[in-house]
Amino acid sequence: MLEELNIYLRSVALFLFFVGSFFTGYLVRWFFAGRRLKEAGHKARSLIESAERESESRKKELELQGKDLMIKLHQNFEAETKERREEILAAEKRIQQKEENLDKRVDLLERKEKDISGRLAKVQENEKSTQEKEKQLNELIQEEKQRLQKIASMSEEDAKSLLLSRLDAEIVHEKAVRLRAAEEEIRETADKKARQIISSAIQRCASDHTSSSTVTVVALPSDEMKGRIIGREGRNIRALEAAASVDIIIDDTPEAVTISSFDMYRREIARIALQNLISDGRIHPGRIEEVVEKAKKEMEVIIKEEGEKTAFDLGVHGMHSELLKLVGRLKFRTSYGQNGLQHTKEVAMLMGSIASQLGLDVKVAMRAGLLHDIGKVVGQDVEEGTHAIVGGNLARKYGELEEVANAIESHHEEVEMGSLYGALVCAADAISAARPGARAETLETYIKRIESLEKIANSFKGINKSYALQAGRELRVIVDPDKINDDEAVVLATDLRKKIEEGMEYPGQIKIIVLREKRAVEYAK
Repeated sequence: MLEELNIYLRSVALFLFFVGSFFTGYLVRWFFAGRRLKEAGHKARSLIESAERESESRKKELELQGKDLMIKLHQNFEAETKERREEILAAEKRIQQKEENLDKRVDLLERKEKDISGRLAKVQENEKSTQEKEKQLNELIQEEKQRLQKIASMSEEDAKSLLLSRLDAEIVHEKAVRLRAAEEEIRETADKKARQIISSAIQRCASDHTSSSTVTVVALPSDEMKGRIIGREGRNIRALEAAASVDIIIDDTPEAVTISSFDMYRREIARIALQNLISDGRIHPGRIEEVVEKAKKEMEVIIKEEGEKTAFDLGVHGMHSELLKLVGRLKFRTSYGQNGLQHTKEVAMLMGSIASQLGLDVKVAMRAGLLHDIGKVVGQDVEEGTHAIVGGNLARKYGELEEVANAIESHHEEVEMGSLYGALVCAADAISAARPGARAETLETYIKRIESLEKIANSFKGINKSYALQAGRELRVIVDPDKINDDEAVVLATDLRKKIEEGMEYPGQIKIIVLREKRAVEYAK
């Protein structure tokens, strides 16, 4: 029994030993498996973090490459845009040159046509006059025959009285003929002398061709300055536009801001103010108003200096400072593209040249020419009336001679001319304004005329395309051959001509060309 118990205890102990060993081994395995799992997790996290860092680095590298590519594309675009802009400007210059050449040719043809018409009219008039004289001669022959018949039956006293009366009539007629011939000779001599004087004056006065512009471009140190000029929510740019009464245009043009206004004086004030703001660096609404006021004061100094310089260059002395300011102000005014100050200087020089050849006072003539347009720069709130009347009143107000004042106010024949100086101002003003290149049609008017011409053409049915060429002097219309036949094309050209004549104003004439083309295409295989 005891032996069996020992065997049983050994079996139990052995069983417990195996069970304990099993659990011990399991616990040891579980412990080491947990550590390996934790180490694997750490490795996985480190691999993920390494991959994320590498991905972020690659992303930044790709972003930098993308930015470099964008910069290169932007630079290429700007270069291409600049090249295209230069091509357009060159094309515009060529078009303008062609337009001027065509204008000259048209003027030459018109002059030739007028000359031929005048000669034809003169020939017809001479023929008619010859017929009338022949008729009068026949009548005189009949009268003489009748008189001879009467004389044959007259007494001696009656014949003498008749002869004396006829001699008196012939003497009066001869006197009238000689007076008329003398008047014609004097008139021809005066016209010839006037042409010589004007030609000499024009040759001594050489001026530039002018161009009309309503914008001024201000250079910026960098494109970052555009944001500062605009300001938060556009406050700065609105303040500048309100203070200077101009439009500020900020576009994609690199390192440049455009100032737009029809008034050159306002544009110049805005330009000075903007340059001062850029140099100073402080840009905010309060500062903008202060700088604009300073720019206005600076402009007053500039126009006075410009007036003094002009008077000095022309040799005109002793002029009132207010008149000098008005003369300087003309630099910032244009008329049909012609600069006001350049025009007045040209008129003054023409006046001096003509006056010297006519034996008039050159200084008085040049003063009148220099001041003839000062009424254009005076506001209507100061004095009402035309610029000639206003200019004459201002000249009197500031101590100019009555001859000068009358010449100014009479140069548009609104007041009777009191001296030859008024006629000289009128002539010199017309010469300066009418010379080739002095005044030109503005680009805006030219573009509107071209657009209106193409719009009229496109309003008709059956037209595929229309092109205005030769500066608007030729219109080419391409029609749909399936909708318009040859006969209808002729009618269309006539209808276009009528509508253009009724709806547009244009110089010279417009050539209308209607093109109808039918194409049949096949392919041989």
